[in-house]
Order: sequence, then C-alpha cells, then structure tokens
Amino acid sequence: MADVQLEIEQKFDVEETFVLPDLSGVPGVAEVREPVEHHLDAAYYDTADLRLARARVTLRRRTGGTDAGWHVKLPAVAGARRELHSPVGRAAKTPPKAVLEPVLGIVRQAPAAQVALLRTRRVVTELADAEGRVLVEVADDHVTGTAYPAGPGEAAVVTTWREVEVELVDGDEAVLGAVAEALLDAGARPADSPSKLARVLGDRLTALVPERPAAEAPRKKDKGKKGKKGKGERRAPAAAAGDVVAAALRSQVQALSDADLMVRTGQADGVHQVRVACRRLRSTLAAFRPVLDRTQTDPVREELAVVGSALSPTRDAEVAVAHLRELVAAQPVELVLGPVAARLQQAAVKDEAAGDAAARKVLSGAAYLRLREDLDALVAEPPLTETAVRPADEVLREVLARTTRRLQRSVELAEGATEDEALHDVRKAAKRLRYTAEAAVPVLGRPVAELVTAIKGVQEVLGDRQDTFITRPLCVQLGLQAFAAGENAWTWGRLHALEQARSEQAEREFWVRWPQLRPALRAATK
Repeated sequence: MADVQLEIEQKFDVEETFVLPDLSGVPGVAEVREPVEHHLDAAYYDTADLRLARARVTLRRRTGGTDAGWHVKLPAVAGARRELHSPVGRAAKTPPKAVLEPVLGIVRQAPAAQVALLRTRRVVTELADAEGRVLVEVADDHVTGTAYPAGPGEAAVVTTWREVEVELVDGDEAVLGAVAEALLDAGARPADSPSKLARVLGDRLTALVPERPAAEAPRKKDKGKKGKKGKGERRAPAAAAGDVVAAALRSQVQALSDADLMVRTGQADGVHQVRVACRRLRSTLAAFRPVLDRTQTDPVREELAVVGSALSPTRDAEVAVAHLRELVAAQPVELVLGPVAARLQQAAVKDEAAGDAAARKVLSGAAYLRLREDLDALVAEPPLTETAVRPADEVLREVLARTTRRLQRSVELAEGATEDEALHDVRKAAKRLRYTAEAAVPVLGRPVAELVTAIKGVQEVLGDRQDTFITRPLCVQLGLQAFAAGENAWTWGRLHALEQARSEQAEREFWVRWPQLRPALRAATK
C-alpha cells in the first residue's frame, strides 16, 4: 500500500434539523474555519458472504474530496483505526491485487465485488489553534447508501441518513472529547452503527454473524470449603464442555486473523504472533480430543504444523540476531574487537527484508489459505463428540490431568538423558499444558490461573535454552565471515561461550524450578 494513516474519530447520529453548535469556545480552538463542501462517491467491496465486514474491515474506492483512492480500514485498536491508501487508478469493477493483499488472509480465494455504493454530501469544518494547526475536522454528512442485491431476484435497498464525524488531526484527545461533548449537548447521539457500510448492509450483515453460545461457567466464590446454597438462591447452569472449547477455538482463530493483518501491514512481531496462534490452535485441538472429533481436527493440526514450520526460520533468525545485538551492547568496550555490532546490524537488515518476503510468501500460499478456510469451517460447525455435552469443569479437569501426565512423562525421560532434544520435548509439553490451562481458567478459576503463571516461568527458561541452539551456530557463521574478511574474530568466540553458558544455566534453573512447580500442578488438577 502507498500510504498508512492512523484514524481517530467519533461518529454521531443527528436529525435532519440538527444545527452544528458554535465550537469556537472549545479549549485550544482559536479559529473555526469556513465550511467546505465535498461530494463523495464510495464503492464498497466484499465477498458474497461479507468476510471483510464480518472481520470489521472495510475496503472502498472513493472519488471526490481530498483523499480519493482505494482505502482499506482495519479493525480499531485502542480507539484508533489504521487506514491504508492507494491511488484510485482505473480499476473499478474489482479491487487491484495490491489493494487486496493486506486482507488476503480474510478474503482468501473468494472473489471480491461491489456490495454497496455510498453517495455523501460532506460539509467539513476545520478547527485550528492559534498557530494555524488544524486540531480537529468536523464532517457533517448527508448520506444515501445503496446495498446491492445479494442474489438473483433480490432488489437493491436504499437508505438515507445524516451523521457527524469528528476526526482528530493535530489535536489531542482532550480537544476531541470537548468537541464531542459540545455535539452531544446540541442534540447529537453516539452512532448506533460502527460504520456507514454496516448501516447500509443492515440485516444482511446481521444474518451472517452467528449467535455465540455462552463460553464460561459461572465462577464460584473461593470460600475455602464447600458452602450450602442459600435459601431462595438459584444455581446457574454449568457450561457444557463443547461451549468452552468452541469459544477457545473462536478466540484463537481470531488471534490468527489479527496476526495475519500484522504481517501483511508490516507491523512488528507479526510473524511471532502468527506462530503463537498456530501453536495454540494445535495444542487446543490435541488436548481437547475427547470433545472434538479427531478425524476432522487432526488434518487441521497437520496444516497448522506446516505453516508454523514454514515461518520458523524467519522468526528464529529475527530472535537470534536481536539477542546477540543486545548481548554485544552489554559487553565492555575493550572486549568487542572489530566491527561486531556492524555485522549484526547488517544481518538484522538482511534478515528483516528476507524474513518479511518469506513470511508474505507463506501467508499467500495455497496451503495457508486452505488452512484459513478449514479453520473458519471448524469454528462455524465444531465437530463435537458426545463428551461435549458433559459439564465443562469435569471435562477440563480430566483434560488438564492428562496433559499434566504428558508433561511429567517428558520430564522423566529427560532426567539423565544426554540428547538435547529431550528438554526441548519438555518445553513443547509445557506449552501444551499452558495453552490448555489458559482455556480452562474461565471455568476452573484461580488454581489454574496460578498454574499458568508457574508454567510460563518454566517455559521461558527452556525457551532461553532453546534459543541458544540458533545463536551459537550464528556466532560461528558470522565469526568465520569476519575471519575471512581479515577481522579479529575473538569476540565471536566469546559470544559463543556466553551463549553456551546461558544454555547450561537455563538447564540448571529448570531442574531447580521443576520441583517447585509440582504443588501448582496438583492444585490445578485435583
């Protein structure tokens, strides 16, 4: 995309008789400029099943006004939406490939066509400070929205309304809040719809959003012992195991979708979050086999493993170089011989460019797009077994106990083992237990939450150890390159030794922490 903007705004519904109040008294506003009128046409595009709208993403081609072009609005984070802009170009029937690329993980292979047209008469009033900086734009919109027919035999639906948008430009949240308060005092109301498109699509969009069952059982107060139910008190029905697992799957698939957007829009840590989401989903599908039909979920687990493995080199290189740069920065100056920091910086730049290209290639590949389709189908109709109707607390305790035994067996095999892979297997078992426990916390409460905290510490220690299996070979590789270039390679040997020591320390720390973890394991599974 050519341009990325952060949009912070508030929307208000107003009647046709609404009169914009005098905003010259808003603190910080020195000038209310003359209103400027624009006529905007915005064509909105989506799949037949409105995948973008359901994901809180809008894709439009706007003509007229000061920001004509293709716009992709991403879901709001902390009240702000990222908006991607591209030139308007000639294409109008379907969005160009470059415009669709950031949302390919949502659209996938489904065609995107025009679903609505919005014609807006917009009157923009700028509020500026004493130095002439525009703090806020107030847009008074008269909108005519047309929802295109969803299928043969259906008619287009036309909706008209008026609304006011207040968008932050160079001001702060205090100015935005003061303008919003003035509008409310004048009779405006907070908008009922999150976007113009959602208002136009109306019932069609609502019909495609499935009703979600309750995901949590009611939490009981921790009294230390069982208490009797008070007179007249009604016991809330316990959640079924299937509801809890389905809720966990929905949350984790959404996390994967969010991480996908991070990668495609160049946000930091996106690849890591995609891998984490894939691991969580694999662990959930494996741990909850009693609740889910594994003949349908095991193939999805294999797809998740393929994607995660394809992204591993990108993430591993990123972590290794970042750690070594921090390690070098912490060394005494006299122990850093030669352009060590410069070589690491070059490696970081090279890995970042190569990693970004590799990650985008994986996320645009047929295997990944097929995985996303399969995950959507899994969430829409979870393949539940007969166990799914049992009370969630009973099933979750059984699942936690089984996952705990798996971890304990891994630890027993690692005791006295000489293979490096043995403790790596412990780390993988600890991750599965952690992810399973996190899904169980809403139902089983504090003991399982405390287990999650304890297991994180063990997992991090083993993660530090595992990272050195990437950093040590990298030290050798870069050291040999430095030597071949006539540089002093002594510091690379020192870094290798420090990483070897880090690995050994992490291993010792794990064997100290493991006995301390057992009480939390017992408390969570009893």
